[in-house]
Amino acid sequence: MADSRGASSTQNELTYYLNVENAKLLAFVMVVGFVMYHSVIHLKYGNDSCKWLLSDGRFPGYGVWQPYGCMMHKYTKEDARMCMHYISYWGGRNHITFMGDSRIRQLYYEFVNLLSTTEIQASKKHSDVHVSDDKISARVDFLWHPMVNTSMYNVYKSWMMSEPQARPNLIVTGSATWSIKVNNGSVEALNNFRANLSTIVKYLDKMSESTRILWTLQDPVTEEQLGPNRSMITNEQIDSYNKVALDVLSDTKVKIWSSSRLVAQGMKKDIVDGIHLSKAPLELDVQMLLNMYCNNDMNHNDGTCCRTHELATTLQIITAAFFLVCIVSAVALILYRRRQRRNAVKNRAENGQRNGKTTVSMEQSEMYFEIITSLAKLGIIMAYSYICDRSNFFMKENKYYTHVNFLLPFAYVMILGFFFTESTDQTTVLHRDQTDEWKGWMQLVILIYHLTGASKVLPIYMHIRVLVSSYLFLTGYGHFTYFWKHGEYSLFRYCQVMFRLNLLVVVLCFVMNRPYQFYYFVPLVSFWFLVIYVTMAIWPHLSEKSAEDHTRHYFYMIVKFVILGTVISLLYMSEVFFEHLFLLRPLKPLFVTSDDSIHEWRFRWQLDRYSVLFGMVFAFAYQMLLKYRIINDTTKENLLSGSMNAAFTGLGVLGISSYVVFSCLCRNKQECNEVHSYITFVPIVSYILIRNTYGWLRTKYSSFFAWFGRISLELFISQYHIWLAADTHGVLVLIPSYPVLNIIITSFIFICISHEIAKVTAVLSKYAVPDEWKALLRNIILCIAVLLPICITHGVFDL
Repeated sequence: MADSRGASSTQNELTYYLNVENAKLLAFVMVVGFVMYHSVIHLKYGNDSCKWLLSDGRFPGYGVWQPYGCMMHKYTKEDARMCMHYISYWGGRNHITFMGDSRIRQLYYEFVNLLSTTEIQASKKHSDVHVSDDKISARVDFLWHPMVNTSMYNVYKSWMMSEPQARPNLIVTGSATWSIKVNNGSVEALNNFRANLSTIVKYLDKMSESTRILWTLQDPVTEEQLGPNRSMITNEQIDSYNKVALDVLSDTKVKIWSSSRLVAQGMKKDIVDGIHLSKAPLELDVQMLLNMYCNNDMNHNDGTCCRTHELATTLQIITAAFFLVCIVSAVALILYRRRQRRNAVKNRAENGQRNGKTTVSMEQSEMYFEIITSLAKLGIIMAYSYICDRSNFFMKENKYYTHVNFLLPFAYVMILGFFFTESTDQTTVLHRDQTDEWKGWMQLVILIYHLTGASKVLPIYMHIRVLVSSYLFLTGYGHFTYFWKHGEYSLFRYCQVMFRLNLLVVVLCFVMNRPYQFYYFVPLVSFWFLVIYVTMAIWPHLSEKSAEDHTRHYFYMIVKFVILGTVISLLYMSEVFFEHLFLLRPLKPLFVTSDDSIHEWRFRWQLDRYSVLFGMVFAFAYQMLLKYRIINDTTKENLLSGSMNAAFTGLGVLGISSYVVFSCLCRNKQECNEVHSYITFVPIVSYILIRNTYGWLRTKYSSFFAWFGRISLELFISQYHIWLAADTHGVLVLIPSYPVLNIIITSFIFICISHEIAKVTAVLSKYAVPDEWKALLRNIILCIAVLLPICITHGVFDL
């Protein structure tokens, strides 16, 4: 008995400390710690992502290079030519010079062939090479100067005597192997190298004002592959020359390119003759060069290396000021309330008197306190989001997909979900616990999909499309069921749902300077909720009660479904009609991207255009089955008889299997997407059949998945900026060089923040959408008064 009480006491103590509120407090402490950690890093080493790109990195997989702390865009020929054209269009120069030996010449030919529309054959002659392309205003030269000597000195001297416009705007140079070879690796040659490089440094420093100069550290060699005439070129000799170059150039403005050496080390087996690199590492080197040269002028979201952060807009500054006021006010209120409590305790102890505040004033005080502290919490979260994704304070890395990277976390999540299986008292089809579970595991799978960049794998992409369709299906199912059961079409209900869906996104639009359509899922769900609301609210008002009184209302409901399906089909078939509808002022800013294009909205809308309707029709059919007692979900028994249960479960398995086969046989995304909207109901309804037909399965659910399902909206939106990075194109890095640990830490912080956002939204929703119509009308007018000047300033109402 004593042991039982002791175990219970220990369990209660663990529960007291291990809870979500304490987890969020720990997450806050961790964020503060990482802010301090990265502040020290920036103060000590700087936050120049160009330096990161050129100095360090790693191979997450063979042939895939990840620079330290920043994202590298993969430049295609079109991207590279566009970069040159763009820089020259804005008055820049594209005069790039490679100077050095045969290794530098290799890099030169790889570079010009990425730029050129026709392949340029590599030459092994010991002479200069010049390539120009007037279409993109680019000139790329190679100057054969394999040793740091008088001839190289004279080149720099002649550049210094010329006008800055006549100099190259980028020089890639490096030297060592030729000197080692000619002088048989003598110490005297190394000393001459030091002396000559020291002489040239004065020109390099002065030229750095108009020209970026990269000194390329020498790549290692494979000594056993070297021929007799190169046997003296050892890695020990190369390291000595690299050390001299680092010593001489350390206090200059010349950039040391050491990451190319790390690439060569990691791909050493690709050194073909012991000294020259093959195409694969050279391609990575060229990508680094282009990222350094182009990223700051190009708008590649997945290229953050050598790119300055966005400047804050006036609206962002105003928003920041508002949240700062809220944070300061919240701190002041907390201190004031603590002082009041101390005084109240003191008064009661001394005089036996109670606080004289009226109940009404206390309620108002509590209301103001809740609003201000909730806005302050939201402001702190927004500040963290801004630092993560609109500055270079925290690091970012590219996504890297492998089957293992995707399947391993997927397996972990599924095992955890099944481990926390519990029974529920709810017995209805798609009851709350089950739908929360469904949303939860779908959201976790979508997060893994986004983190690993699995969209390039077509079968995975198509299955994720089904999960997004499932969310919209549940939107149609849930809202239709509510309206059908309650017959409530009040403004309060509409505003309550819209506020819950849009608060976080609207605030992020202001803070992160992104259009509403950037967070595509919320606009999609908001639009379809409006469609459901209008469908149900327009005359005749239909509900379960009205249908019991008037049987023809069932027919009217079917007519509404047919009309809705027809309108959706017409919008899809007529692009002109679609654009006329969604490009109307003042609705246009809700549906266009930052480049004023409606293409993204049309693409997202048409992919799942029937999913909400399928959900509504399914909910209606389910209510009919209940009404006519074809099924009974009021108990924990099976929905149907034994043979029928087996048959419907078999249909469910067949339906999901058929979709899996379809997604594997589909040849490309366009072909798959064309068919997807018509057949997406098959795997969704199949899953519902499998999950609900048998009573023992219907009344079980995963509390682990259900917990995540209750904050699925916040998880989906928050991932954009505080878990992923660069507008979801990369991954946020708080702990560089430790990718697994980094994902664990950032995921923990991300989940805690999402839970807090859900909590804050619930509090603000209570006050922003009051159930008293006069107060609701007042808040709507205040909202319009705040948003109207912003809309006018941004030209929303311009014709």
